[in-house]
Amino acid sequence: RPATDSLFRVMTSLRLAATLARGCVRPRGLHRLAGSASSSAKAVVGGVAHPRVNKLRMLKGTRFVRVATTASSGDDSKTTTEDEGYRMPPPEVAQFVERPQNPSISISPMRDQLLYLMRPPPYPLVSELARPELKLAGMRIDETQNSRSRMSGNTGIAIGPMPTSEEEINSFEHFDGLPDGATLNYVSWCVDARHIAFTVRFAGPEVQETDRAPPELWIADVTTRACRPLLPGRGLNTLFESYSWLDKDTIVACVVPAGRPPRPQRPPTPPGPRVQTNFGGNVAQARTYADLLKDSHDGDLFEYFSSSEFVKVSVLTGEVTPFGSGPAIHTRLDPSPDGNFVIMEALQRPFSYAVPCGRFPKRVWITDRDGREVREVCNLPMADNIPIVHNSCREGPRSINWRPDRPAELYWTEAQDRGDPRLDVSPRDITYTADMHADPTAPGVATFQTDLRYGGVSWAGEGVGLLYESWYKSRTIRAWVVDTDGRTDRAPRLLYDRDYEDSYNDQGSPLSRRMPNGTYLIANVTGSIPESGWKPAKVMAEEAKNGAMRMAPGPLQWKTGMILVLEGDGASDKGDRPFLDLLNLDTGATKRIWQCPEDGALERPGSIISDTNGAPITLDTMQILLSRETPSENPQYYSLELNGSDGTLMPRRISDFPHPHPGLIDPTKEILRYKRADGVELNATLYTPPGYDAKRDGPLPTIMWAYPREFNSAEAAGQLRDSPFRFTSISPMSPLVWLSRGYAVLEGPSLPIIGSAAEGVEPNDTYVEQLVAGARAAVEEVVRRGVTDPQRVGVGGHSYGAFMASNLLAHAPDLFSCAVARSGAYNRTLTPFGFQSEERTLWQAPDTYMKMSPFMHADIIKKPILLIHGEEDTNSGTNVIQSERFFAALKGNGADARLVLLPHESHSTRAFESVCHTLAETSEFFDKHLSAKAVEREADVAQEQTLTSKL
Repeated sequence: RPATDSLFRVMTSLRLAATLARGCVRPRGLHRLAGSASSSAKAVVGGVAHPRVNKLRMLKGTRFVRVATTASSGDDSKTTTEDEGYRMPPPEVAQFVERPQNPSISISPMRDQLLYLMRPPPYPLVSELARPELKLAGMRIDETQNSRSRMSGNTGIAIGPMPTSEEEINSFEHFDGLPDGATLNYVSWCVDARHIAFTVRFAGPEVQETDRAPPELWIADVTTRACRPLLPGRGLNTLFESYSWLDKDTIVACVVPAGRPPRPQRPPTPPGPRVQTNFGGNVAQARTYADLLKDSHDGDLFEYFSSSEFVKVSVLTGEVTPFGSGPAIHTRLDPSPDGNFVIMEALQRPFSYAVPCGRFPKRVWITDRDGREVREVCNLPMADNIPIVHNSCREGPRSINWRPDRPAELYWTEAQDRGDPRLDVSPRDITYTADMHADPTAPGVATFQTDLRYGGVSWAGEGVGLLYESWYKSRTIRAWVVDTDGRTDRAPRLLYDRDYEDSYNDQGSPLSRRMPNGTYLIANVTGSIPESGWKPAKVMAEEAKNGAMRMAPGPLQWKTGMILVLEGDGASDKGDRPFLDLLNLDTGATKRIWQCPEDGALERPGSIISDTNGAPITLDTMQILLSRETPSENPQYYSLELNGSDGTLMPRRISDFPHPHPGLIDPTKEILRYKRADGVELNATLYTPPGYDAKRDGPLPTIMWAYPREFNSAEAAGQLRDSPFRFTSISPMSPLVWLSRGYAVLEGPSLPIIGSAAEGVEPNDTYVEQLVAGARAAVEEVVRRGVTDPQRVGVGGHSYGAFMASNLLAHAPDLFSCAVARSGAYNRTLTPFGFQSEERTLWQAPDTYMKMSPFMHADIIKKPILLIHGEEDTNSGTNVIQSERFFAALKGNGADARLVLLPHESHSTRAFESVCHTLAETSEFFDKHLSAKAVEREADVAQEQTLTSKL
């Protein structure tokens, strides 16, 4: 590793160690800003003051951070543009950057062992992000590894028992034979848990260029803990696929084509101009996608790197045989539950310069287990004209999958409205099935149909399933009990029809269970079922609500005999209390068998883990994976077991992960409830530094960090979707890091933008008014509580939150002293075909687009704003040009603004140096503009401007 890289890490580690050793939190007086902005300018190494890290030379391939600053007339400084080195944040904030990552856990198919996936430090060095990458068809490709660029991975794997005692918690053994420095990806269990497959590659700044190659397929023996390459010397092409288990002893791997020639080279001169054509009447609208193909050479490169072929390899003998018809742009290989058939997908030419590769022409076909084609499912043309409105979809077969309850039965869905929800048709979608064993070439049988947009099927076996459909405009979701065997005397029966924004009345979702062949079905509880304690189903009548006619369940015409297990969040005005209910699928009656206790903790059930080898699910033997956390205790895993004489489910602990940030364990947390001026219920979470007392210490400078959301009703907008007992996890990019600097943090205040489908009112038509009203209510509430100094409130957000922050600085300057906006969009004319949930185009709603755009109001922004953006932002709608042009508009109108462009960063900041620099910039900005001196300075400037205006 280069010396500058090591020095940067050493300086950081020493700073973090010093911070933790002395304790970064003061119990009293913490609300005073911890030093001036320049306090982060030096790092102490070995007792000697060293220059800030920005004096270091950058690694090869990186660049300096580009910074542009402009100040209002009240400041002596002028417009500057400079390339700055990376900087370190204050030590109180830096402690959160290099927190260790706990391993991921995977439970074996036999439910008797835990696989531990060791994870590297959370942030790679910027030199890794600076590696060359190809930007093709909406993807970024590392050509040396023939994989997606910027992939993370695991540094090792270990295995241990499913704990049955305290001694077995976190007890594991590492696997042998892995090469040093390897990065592991695509880890999966064999169906019988005897082997584990994964890929091995070499990445990171220590790896020489000659060692970087496409990943190889490896196998681990669970019994011996030995690892070995399964396809030595043969690189995988993992751009779309990696490998799939055909059966317990066979893997089909997606590999780089044998004998592939060198990559295409761009001709020294272009063969001609680039031409795109649209014929009259063809409407093809698209969001502002990034990294699209630009010319024919890009198309050749995309085809070269995305082309692959398949080979079949024996796990036991290593024997390799070809599979399929040779190289193609394969995007999927999915074996049937019995392993005798395989779904294959591939992209085809012609390619598009207007949409990413997911919209390219596509062919789907079925092969037998030897790779011979037995059926073509579809051959779809380019999908560049999918409407931009919600519930739109591609024409032709979609959602092509295997039924998990049959050996090899295919099912897929086809839109009857040409994928356009604006067309009024019935049915809107039809789902077909086809049994490959009966006749691979037989046409599909129409099995289900929906009048709303098809949302999937949950298969329960025994000829029963749950069919879902939904509709965005009315926020409707329906579930139907359906017969999956095609019996004509068993018509679909409505289970529920509800508003999916209404969290308080969400009855939960059915848990699934693993089957011996590795598929999952809805869990059906058998054995002894208690007769008492059942709550009858709600009797509902058809009603019109929020622009939708809610349907009532019909009479019971046929029986399933099934008892399901429902898992839900248990949302209420007091916070989430997750639950488990039994559901009688015939009567709709429910019986609560467990709910999160009211003991200061948040417990969430997950998957059923008492389903080994197809074992029946009974109340006597039921075990469910559970996570438990408190505001100061990080989440741990438990096994929820029915072992009490009173029939209650009791948890047993199976993990013991260390606290991720021991320097700040228990900041004070409170969920606030308050109202907007128009009566809409709102909520927010208020954090204050440990030891803070409002009466003793007085009001604090406060940071409000938020993200607006759209709703179809005020009732749904006002619901609480959080728990006061959720763990206070502080990641480096979280606003909660500023608790260590003495700030109060108002996190996630609900800023609902409410429309009404019934009245034809779009939420964004009153976006600014509703945004300001929500922010005003939030600030006034924390000021009323005596926690917040109203003259020292900053606002910030990421992406749509950055859009929010800049709008609030323009339209509510009396509420906020400054704003931080990260990776945002500020000019909606640059996203003319919709954004977020907005379905209308710029030409359909020009006034809304203009009014919502902070860019259009740059002339009235007079408070300081810090813009931070990744130079390589790939997110649709937030190209870096958004921040560049917004800064230019601010500068042209004399605003106090600072623009920081992070090299090689995309929509979210990933590199270690970039994270540190972002924190340093933000810390300095808040310290400068939310200090008591800043308030006094602003008051003096305002007084001077008033006097000047009078003269």
